[in-house]
Formats: sequence, structure tokens, C-alpha cells
Amino acid sequence: MLSRLVLLSRRGYHSSKGVFGYRPRAPSSYQGVSVEVLEQRNRNSNAYRWIEAYRNHGHRLASINPVPFGDTVTARATNQPRELDPARYGLASDDRIDPTGLLSQPAAVSAVSELEEVLRTLYCGTCSIELAHIESEEEREWLIERYERLLTEQPLTDGDRREIAELMLKSQAFDNFLAIKFPTVKRYGGEGAESMLAFYRELFRCAVEVAELRNIVIGMPHRGKLNVLTILFGTRPAKIFRKLKGHPEFPPDAKAMCDIASHFHTSTDINWKGRSFHLNMLHNPSHLEAVNPVSMGKTRAKQLALRDGPYASSGGGEGGGSRGRSQALNVQVHGDAAFPGQGINQECLMMAEVPHFEIEGTIHMVVNNQVGFTTPADRGRSTCYVSDLAKAIMAPIVHVNADDPEALTYVTQLAVEYRQRFGKDFFIDLNCFRRWGHNELDDPTVTNPLLYGAIHARPSIPDAYAQRLIERGILDRPDVEAMSKSHQNVLTAELQAYEQYEPERTYFQQQWSGLEQPGNEVTTWNTGLDYRLLEHIGRASVSYPADFSIHPHVKKTHVDGRLKRLTEGQRIDWATAEALALGSLMYQGYTVRLSGEDIGRGTFAQRHAMLVDQRTNEIYIPLNDLTGGGPAAGRLELANSILSEEAVLGFEYGMAIDNPSTLVLWEAQFGDFFNGAQIIIDTFLVSGETKWMVCNGLVMLLPHGYDGAASEHSSCRLERFLQMTDSGEARPDGDDVNLQIVNPSTPAQYYHVLRRQMIRNFRKPLAVVAPKTLLRLSDCVSTHVDFAPGTYFRPVLPDEAVQDPKRIRRVVLCSGKHYYTLSQERKARQLTDVALVRLESLCPFPVQALQDELARYTNAREFVWSQEEHRNMGAWTFVQPRFENMCERRIQYRGRPEAATVAVGVGPWHAKQAEEIVNTTFQ
Repeated sequence: MLSRLVLLSRRGYHSSKGVFGYRPRAPSSYQGVSVEVLEQRNRNSNAYRWIEAYRNHGHRLASINPVPFGDTVTARATNQPRELDPARYGLASDDRIDPTGLLSQPAAVSAVSELEEVLRTLYCGTCSIELAHIESEEEREWLIERYERLLTEQPLTDGDRREIAELMLKSQAFDNFLAIKFPTVKRYGGEGAESMLAFYRELFRCAVEVAELRNIVIGMPHRGKLNVLTILFGTRPAKIFRKLKGHPEFPPDAKAMCDIASHFHTSTDINWKGRSFHLNMLHNPSHLEAVNPVSMGKTRAKQLALRDGPYASSGGGEGGGSRGRSQALNVQVHGDAAFPGQGINQECLMMAEVPHFEIEGTIHMVVNNQVGFTTPADRGRSTCYVSDLAKAIMAPIVHVNADDPEALTYVTQLAVEYRQRFGKDFFIDLNCFRRWGHNELDDPTVTNPLLYGAIHARPSIPDAYAQRLIERGILDRPDVEAMSKSHQNVLTAELQAYEQYEPERTYFQQQWSGLEQPGNEVTTWNTGLDYRLLEHIGRASVSYPADFSIHPHVKKTHVDGRLKRLTEGQRIDWATAEALALGSLMYQGYTVRLSGEDIGRGTFAQRHAMLVDQRTNEIYIPLNDLTGGGPAAGRLELANSILSEEAVLGFEYGMAIDNPSTLVLWEAQFGDFFNGAQIIIDTFLVSGETKWMVCNGLVMLLPHGYDGAASEHSSCRLERFLQMTDSGEARPDGDDVNLQIVNPSTPAQYYHVLRRQMIRNFRKPLAVVAPKTLLRLSDCVSTHVDFAPGTYFRPVLPDEAVQDPKRIRRVVLCSGKHYYTLSQERKARQLTDVALVRLESLCPFPVQALQDELARYTNAREFVWSQEEHRNMGAWTFVQPRFENMCERRIQYRGRPEAATVAVGVGPWHAKQAEEIVNTTFQ
């Protein structure tokens, strides 16, 4: 079997030369272990094997648990791994030994017994590293050298230690203050995990002194969030207190429903000793770990803005930081039960090194409370450590006892240095505890009496660390008391000032300047263009180099077919219209990112935006060689994703909330597969603006349509998206609905809706009920006139086949693909008294456009909604009340009856149902 490293080195499908959004990694210059070191290891092979055993197994003996009620020193000694016994390697305690070449930091030892003491300090103390799962010799050797040096040299000064103690004491003071002033509020405090302040402090130091970072993007859950926001991240406590007192966090003019304090975010410049960087801590929902892919996507958007990392044009990167690594860093903080328990984390890790999703390494910290809600650790997973999932991508893992914030500081430096050197993920397992249970109103002793007996019997982590510094003469008792008292005074003053605190307008700034929240009217945007420009773009979309070996079928049906349609300008199909929309936006300076499974080719082999050379396997993206757009022309990024919905959609949402000048599209392979990402849709996409004033213009393409493919390939569950909107049943909608939903029935309509998404002065998420059979249906075409200047997306398409509106007795309303079935049947029956009106926009519900169309049919007496979905699905339950309340007409239903699944699994049954729908619609 080929090793993973060999497989990665052969990754050529995304071009050995690089394409937009993917920069091939330069080959490593690592030459292996030096001859001198190898000779020393060979001469002392037994001793080297023993030292390696400590590196691989020492963590099993380490003192990493701050509350070891079931893990006593005696128990650890009794269960000492046999691999650590020197006798196993033919060594006696008084044997002489020279550690040169065996240890990275040669210690002043001359006997096995002395070396054992050093190894226990390095690998069995309050922190220990896991290395056995890492295949790369270069990474192992580098990690061993840096880990052993950091722990041996311990570069912290007494001033650093005082700062760490003060931060932790401030965190404790904050929690104590809230416990007294807000005793009935769930604050999810940091008690038991105050060492995370040392992590962030060192992260900030490394950001300016080691990595030269310009952006840090953090995804963090509730635990300790308010502590770090107010102590290190620049959030005024008055803002938190105002929220806890029951006031909104936004100015009165914001159209927002707000959220709880533990979901707050920050976007601020951090100044560290005269140098600064920008910090983003994202809003998080209560759905554990769901923020992680969002933080990854936002980090990649920062890299796109910087044009570094994966977007750099060369090895050093345009504006790249030290060693050419990206200047935007992703940090994820996890919960111990949630990290192994939530599948989204595996999805995120599987994206970590995938082209177009890699962000050059994430630093992870698991805040290991050792209990999930009330579930003990041994009931919450099947692995030894919470961090074992990280071994799937061979990420280094260091376990740290929260009682030792100094060790955590060294490990944080190691994490940053590793990321800078290798551009890969690094994990810190911070073993701590929750002093008060899941929240401050919960009694954890009911289910975990022994654990909480040990917790309540021990001092707090800040007090214990401060006492150690007092014993070492670094602090004295008055210093400690002054640190706590000083912060209490600050908090008291902030509480007194909360009524005068005015919420800041933190939205529509920087890259979002010029955009706004839309009004309560539906606006029209001119998205048409001169056809000469569109023809130029269309031809460019199928061009390729002369020496490129194109697939013959693609050449015949896709390339030649498109060129013919463009020349004639009469039968422009769906894929061509999409290329015209994306290419024209690029021409105007917008970047486009299209993400999903197999999106380069398209699930239905319709897109072919990415061509693959049949001889070399190299890819070519024609639109990225589009000429005429000038130096500000945008680029197209095609992100063929892993087989994931939740993490990938979260990633794309993160891209969309950071960069309004990029059209971000996510395409489900089949529309109904979106439900794997339901958490992201519910908690971020459709509610992020009203909860957090975070806008996004993400487009979801959801292939939909009944064609006999049974229940998991027919429906995008349109009814669910419609139910998630805040559209009103008795009042006209405006552009300010939380989610826009369209079911376009022509290529031109699809073109206009994509262009409108970027041309408008606001951003709203868009769900496109996308076609399958319409991609190649001969009747589903548009002409060049439909794209001309002055044209736009029409929320209602009139029935242009009606010659005399006064003869119409029945008006049938429908949407999307179903129109073509009805049109064909009407023609076969030669009916002249039935009009077919298409609702292209479902939300906002097009009341005015619909009323204008209905006004044509003065003699109509019957109004029918016809759909191919079941009655409890599709758009019926959404359309009926709005049509009857605002169009003031009764409407009848024609379609499948209620059902528990979206489609039958027997072909003849499907055909019979389809026939019945058509018959009842026209009867």
C-alpha cells in the first residue's frame, strides 16, 4: 500500500502548476537525519530505542489530570507501560550513557538513571506529546527537537509569569463578580479552565514576534468566552452587563432580534507591545462545533483578500509572512465531549489539506472538562483521548495539565512554530475541569460525585498558580490581592456605566462599506448586457490551449455545441447562461467561488467549467483566461469538495460573510442532500443576520425535479426552505426577507438571478431550486434578446402563448420544471382557455407582479396551483394563504396527495401519478 505521503506527493489533478486558489507546495528540502547522528544512534541503539519509547508512550504516564480522583500516582506507577522499562532494552540504571545525538538538548547526564529522570520530566510531566502516529520523519525530528528545547530552556521570564498570573486572576475575578451580580444567569464561565488565558496571551505574542500575522480568526464555544472577550479581546464589560440586564446589543435602527451574550463575537485590532493584528472571534450558535468550518471559511476569505497562502502567485506568496506562510491564522477551541462526538469535526479535518479548502494549518485547543454535560468521559467516546480524532490527519497532539499554564505557553509557541513551518494542524489537549457543572445553575454532584468531590476539595487554578509564584518569590500576597481587587474595581465601574453604554454600529464597515440592509419593497436590478460582450465571454468559456488534449465527447457536445448556440444566439441552454453570468461578473471585477462535489464537471455532466487534459491529467479553467476585464478582473475558483454537506456549507458561509465582493455558490449533488447541512442552514444561513447583523450572499444550488429517481433524488424539500423564511402571509414581502428562494424556468432567468446577487447594494442568501432535466430539455432555452441591456430577473413569467386573454377561464399557477410538462399537455389538448403563469420567485412572494398578470384575465373564474410534489411538500402551503389573502381569489390544489416520502420507488406508480397531476390540472 502506498503511504499517505507518497499519495499526497502525487496529487496532480489540481494541477502541478497551480490554479487560482491552489498553490502546489514546494518540495521539502529535508535531507534526513545527519550521518553523524545516525552513527551515534546506531552505536547506542538500545538507549535510542528506550528514548523513542518515552517519546511514543510517555504520555500514558504523564501527570496531565488536575483532578486525578481515579488516577492516583500509585495507580500510574502500578500501570507503568512496559515499553518504558530500561531493562526491556538491556539497560541497567547505573549503565554509563552519552545522550549526544539521542536527545535534542543534550543534558548533563552520564547514567541511565539520570537520563530516565530527564525523560520523565520531558514526557511524563504536566505535558506530554504524542508522536507515534506521525509518518513524516522531518516532522517528527523537528517536533522532538523543538519540544525538548522549549521544555528544557523554559524561556519565560518572571515578568511573563506575573502577566500570566494576573490574566488568570482577572478571569477568576470576572466569574466571581458575575456570580454575585447575576446569580440567576447562565454565563458558562471559565472556572477550571483559566489557563486558556495563557494560551491566548502566548498566541498574541507569537502573532507579532514569530508569525507576523495580520489576521487571527477564532471559532470558540461558550465556555470562558465572556472572560476572554473582556480581558484580552477588547470587549467592554459594560456591553456584556447591558446584555445580561436584558437590553439589545444593537442600535435601535438595526433590523435584528439579537442573541444571548455567550454567542457574542468581536472584530477588533489587537495591539501587542507596539505591533498589531486583526482578531475575529466569530458568533457561535449553541450547536456544538458548528462554528468550526465557518471559522475556516472566514480564514480562507482573509487569505483571498491578502492574496497569500493558497492564493499566492508564487512560493513566497504575495504579501506572505515568515517563510511564505499565510498571514491569516485559524484557531479552533473545542469541547471535550463535542470534539469526538460531533461528526462535523471529522469533516473539517478531512478538509484540512484538500485543495481549495486548505488554510495552511489550524491551531486547535480542546478545553477538556472531563465530562460532557453530565456524561463522564468514559461514556462519551470510545477512544483513550478526546484528541484521538486528530491522528487521522497525523496532526501533532500535546496533552497539558491546566495547572501548569507555563507548559501551556511553551506548547502554544510550539504550535505556532509548527504551523509556520509545515502549514498543518496542531492540537493541544488542555486537561482542566468545570467547577460548577455544565452551567452555573446546574448541580454536577448528582451524576459525578467523586469527580466533583475532588474538584471542590482543591484550590482554583489561578490561586494554585499564584501560590507557586509566591513560594518562588516572584509574587507576594499583596500583589495577588491587588491584581484581583483592581479588576473587580474595573468591573464595578463598568456595571455602573452600562446604562450609558450605547451599542456600537459594527456592521457594514470596511469591506462591507456601501452595502446596507434592504427595505420592505421588492427592487428591480438591470442585469442585462450587450450580447457582443456575452458572446465573447461565452466563447472564452470553452477555449483551451492548442496543445491541450480535450475529451472528444466534451469537444463535440460541450465546446462545439456552445459555440454554435452562441453564434446563432437563439437556443442558449442552462450551462451556457451560467457561464455568461459568472464570466460577466468576473469581467466586472467580482471573484466567483463555486463549491461542491464534482462541480467542475457538474453532477449531470453539464458544466465543464474545468477541462481535464486526457494525456496529462492537468486541469484548465477557461474563464480564468478571460480577456478584456482589465487588471481588476475577477477570478473563478472551482472547489471540488469532499463528500460532506455540513462542514463544506459552513466553510462557504464563512467565505460569504467575510467577502461581499465574491459570489460564493454551493451546489448540492442532488437537492435533497442539503439536509446533511441543516444545522448550518438553521443556525447560520437563515438566521445569522437577525441574530448577529451578519449578512451573507451565499447561493445554494439545489437540483430538484421528479423524474422517477425515487425519494432521495427528487426533491430539495422546497417546503422546508419556504417555512424557514420570515415571509408574511397577509402583507407583501420586500427584499428584507431573511432568505430569497427562486425556481427559475429559463436559462436567462437563472443568468439574471446570479448577476443580481452581486449587482444589488445588499446581500441576502439565495436558494435556487435548480433543474436536472431542464439542463438538456430542448424547450428550455433562451435567446440573446433575453440577456440584452434593460432585461432583469422577472419574479413572474407571463403566458406568452395566450393570444386573447379574455378567452381565459382557468389560470394555472406553477413553478420551475413543472411548467414544461403542463405546456406540452396544453398544446396536445389544444386548449385555448387555460393560461399558465410561472412563479419564478417564491420568496419574496411576488404579489404586485402576480396581480399585474392576473389583471389580464378579466374573465377567469378558476385559479389553480399545480405542482409535481406532494400536497404537504413543495410550495402549495406557502402559496395558498398568500395568494388568497393578497390576490383576493380562491385557489385550488392540483398535485400529488399527502405522503411520508417525497416520491414513490416504482416506475409505473410514478408515471401514473404524473399523468394524474396533468389530467386533474386541466379537468
